[in-house]
Amino acid sequence: MQSNCSFLIQHIILAAQQKDTSQGRMDSGHGKIRMKVEGDRLSSLPDDIIHKILSFINTKHAVQTSVLSPRWRYTWTSVPCLNISYLSFRTQAKFSKFVTRVLSGRNNQIELSSVELTFHGKVCGEFVKKILNKVLKYAFSHNVQHLDITYGRPGKSTEFPISHISSQSLKHLTLFGFGHKDSITTPFTWDLLALTTLDLWYVTLWYDDNDKSAGLFSNCPNLKNLTVSHCHIVGPNGFYICHPGLSNLTLEEGDTYGDVVTPQLKSLTIRNWPKMRLISAPNLASLHYEADHEPLRLSSELLHLETVDMCIFHPYVVDPEARKIVSLLQQLRSVKFLTLNLELIEVSVLNVIIRI
Repeated sequence: MQSNCSFLIQHIILAAQQKDTSQGRMDSGHGKIRMKVEGDRLSSLPDDIIHKILSFINTKHAVQTSVLSPRWRYTWTSVPCLNISYLSFRTQAKFSKFVTRVLSGRNNQIELSSVELTFHGKVCGEFVKKILNKVLKYAFSHNVQHLDITYGRPGKSTEFPISHISSQSLKHLTLFGFGHKDSITTPFTWDLLALTTLDLWYVTLWYDDNDKSAGLFSNCPNLKNLTVSHCHIVGPNGFYICHPGLSNLTLEEGDTYGDVVTPQLKSLTIRNWPKMRLISAPNLASLHYEADHEPLRLSSELLHLETVDMCIFHPYVVDPEARKIVSLLQQLRSVKFLTLNLELIEVSVLNVIIRI
């Protein structure tokens, strides 16, 4: 199914580009007949299938399909997805003109399900701010549910030009920098009452709230799924994750001290974030932990924990660090399914033998 869809997408883009470049130059009868046959074949597809296919390609290519046939002229205006990338344009002026054309040309009666924006390269912050404000204003007025923003400049940390996002409809938000040297730096706040999923990649967050009950995500009351990966947290009190309704939490590649207090948490994944401590998660059922040397720090009983997958590379084999590993395993003695890497087992057995 996926391969067939990819073939159709490539076929549509190629047909649109061929017709766009051949208009005014095609003089052979065979060429005209061939393009007519291709256009008729594509135009025979139902609208919902065409919209689904166009949702997989970037908006620039979707707009290009308007040259395929009279039926396709306005098809792109009803696609419920926008995928706009600065990488597809040579100048800021051309990109800005295209964004304006797309937003003014869309069918205003059609709501947006998703918006994906990509800014990368030598693009100034004020320009990005202008485009973001324009697109987000349009997206939120059309009840967008999924927003994905990628932003970064090569070789440097980039301040995110917008410090506050507010939406009543947004359910899934992803912020993505291009790497540690191209991260997004922001004193970011949000009021996202409907948000259920938040993904943060290569983002530097300013967290200086002394009131731990407020928390960084307190304005997202319906948040269920949180991923914080390759992020840096700036603040005097570390990173305090406190949310009453969070169900799934993934923490990856972090070096900030932090505590997790999540009474409804069901699934927790920690990869190479050894300074994170699990304070309270009484309903936790699944735990995946990977680290180099350091065992997970637990400060509470996990009475409902059923599945544990733990991998500690190069664990310390001498006291007192080895005892921490044994103590951790003792806390996990009631789990139903336990998976450990070989090095962890060897250290545990050796420590028991030495104590005997």
